[in-house]
Amino acid sequence: MTARLFRIDPAMPPEAYKTWSMVSPVETHMRQATCEEVGCDHYTQGWRVHLEALTPDLQHAARTSGRAYTEQHAAPGQTYLVFEPGQPCFKAATHRAPIGRPPLFLVRDGDYRGNPRRTPTRRYDRPDQWVDDFATHQDKLATEIRKG
Repeated sequence: MTARLFRIDPAMPPEAYKTWSMVSPVETHMRQATCEEVGCDHYTQGWRVHLEALTPDLQHAARTSGRAYTEQHAAPGQTYLVFEPGQPCFKAATHRAPIGRPPLFLVRDGDYRGNPRRTPTRRYDRPDQWVDDFATHQDKLATEIRKG
């Protein structure tokens, strides 16, 4: 089942919005990690691969990967390679773990549709500066609303 995103269309153009975000980019805030470090389900519980669903080159790669497995024949066309727990999964190279660097505190003009004015993103070094920027903006909005 595919998740559906329900979004209410904004009442104003993107240049009427500001976006505050805390981000931790993979490139600067993460490192490659092992299956064990990230609690990979395949590592802790083992996994199985439907052999007939793989191309011949992937079948060969799975069988010669150096990982321990047993072959399980469930029915014609239903053969599985069952890999035991405690060994790296086939996606181990994609596992990432945080390096402990604090997130980036950013404020940019626009919303999810973009920044039409192309104003530079503001970056704060400390979270209190970022929160203060947000509070100041909220105060400006509340003042305008009170004016009518």
